[in-house]
Amino acid sequence: MLHLRLIVPATRTDEVVALLGATVGTAHLVVLPGAARSPAGDVVLCDVAREAGDELIGELRRLGIDESGAISVERLDLTLSSHADRAEHEAPGDGADAVLWEELKETTHEDSTFSVTYVSFLSLATMLAACGVMLDNAVLIVGAMALGPEFGPLAGISTALVQRAPRLVGRSLGALIGGFALAMVITAGFAWLMDALGLFERSMIEAERPITGFIWQPDWMSFVVAFLAGVAGTLSLTSAKSGALIGVAISVTTVPAAANAAVAFSYRDYQQTVGSGQQLLANLGGIVLAGTLTLLVQKALWRVRHARRPPASTPGASVGT
Repeated sequence: MLHLRLIVPATRTDEVVALLGATVGTAHLVVLPGAARSPAGDVVLCDVAREAGDELIGELRRLGIDESGAISVERLDLTLSSHADRAEHEAPGDGADAVLWEELKETTHEDSTFSVTYVSFLSLATMLAACGVMLDNAVLIVGAMALGPEFGPLAGISTALVQRAPRLVGRSLGALIGGFALAMVITAGFAWLMDALGLFERSMIEAERPITGFIWQPDWMSFVVAFLAGVAGTLSLTSAKSGALIGVAISVTTVPAAANAAVAFSYRDYQQTVGSGQQLLANLGGIVLAGTLTLLVQKALWRVRHARRPPASTPGASVGT
């Protein structure tokens, strides 16, 4: 279930309450007249099944409540109520399959911000991967994969393409390209420092690396793995079950490829630099393509399911209280 907290101008309260009452999948309607101060208005509270949430939020936005008042949504981990059970049963579809597009856009917008924190995590992940590359250490490579925050901008690009939001595309591309460029420059400097301290040597990057050598030798399997990871990552973002995202992070070699390219460039090993760059592009492209196709399929399937079942909003329906 989702919990909605609305601030509604007093003149629009009856209209909003009527909408909530006519929406299949709602329960626990509460109206607090004059409770809001900034902006001034009534506070309307309501719980709604996740599968009916996106349509309801869209209707509220069409009424202009997001401009004249406010719409706040939060997930409810536990709701003990027969009214809530009935609302979830009556709502079309399944909550785990429902996509809250506004939530997805907000999440990817935040994760696609070119911030100090984002660049710091990406740079640390790339430097950690550089250590894994030089030592041919799988543990360090996996740790670097899990630390990297690059899936946020990748998901932002896919979401923006499906939702036709050019600003989010530009923002996500900027964070992705700018973040990797800066992280690779920092990692190259880190490699030079480690070489000066005697901790890195040219022989380490040129040696046979049975564990990490694949990083700069891309093939079609690299793209296939990235594509599958992109599907899994997108599903984890759009569904109520997001525990799979960490598995996605450690299944693609974006950060290790960037690290290998930076270290190889610092030692003027341009063959590995190019190979690592190709690996990076293959992974990034596979994830974006998979994410975009997954969102398109989810959108189409949800429309088909809604076309076969009663709509979430049914005139004359009443809300459980």
